[in-house]
Amino acid sequence: MPEIHLHQPAHRNLLAPVLIAFVILGIAIALLIRFTPHRVADLEITHTAVYPSHIVFKSGSLVVGSDKVEDDLYVPTTLRITDRLNLPLFIKDFTATLTTADGDILTTSAAEKTDLAATYVTFPALKDMASEPLLRETLINPGNSAEGMVLLHFPVTLETWNHRRSAVLHIDFYHQGPLSITIPVGNGTASSSQSDADQNNE
Repeated sequence: MPEIHLHQPAHRNLLAPVLIAFVILGIAIALLIRFTPHRVADLEITHTAVYPSHIVFKSGSLVVGSDKVEDDLYVPTTLRITDRLNLPLFIKDFTATLTTADGDILTTSAAEKTDLAATYVTFPALKDMASEPLLRETLINPGNSAEGMVLLHFPVTLETWNHRRSAVLHIDFYHQGPLSITIPVGNGTASSSQSDADQNNE
């Protein structure tokens, strides 16, 4: 009876294809890290002004101290936003947080475009400090910048503002996380990279 020989196919060495696949994957990851921006946007405050308002409402009463006093502070802040993504950015909202010397925290939303005209009528001197506003719903294309004024209002005195612990402007975007930048003391400038460095040093 003849012998039966079973021919088994030779096992292929899979080590080389696996190594090649890992090399290709590594190159793809490296390229993704290299060409994908790590920051959503760069923020820069190029100008800040303050307009304090002190209004005394006479009550007509003879009682001492019966008059009502209202202190308001308006902060026109010029902000530049540069898109660092490969996607367009859409501005959703502007808010700000003021931390006083006593640790009180006040949060405000920037003035709407429809409120600016009435505010300038009430405070004509504020209009001279203002510039073209940076509006909500603004579209910023990749690599481009948008710049304009953000008008903030806090119910505090100028002294409270000058002796604050911090004042931070927050920018919310559609489809992206919020970004923040510290408003400098005086008429200085600030950038998001400086804010990051300050936070790392704290």
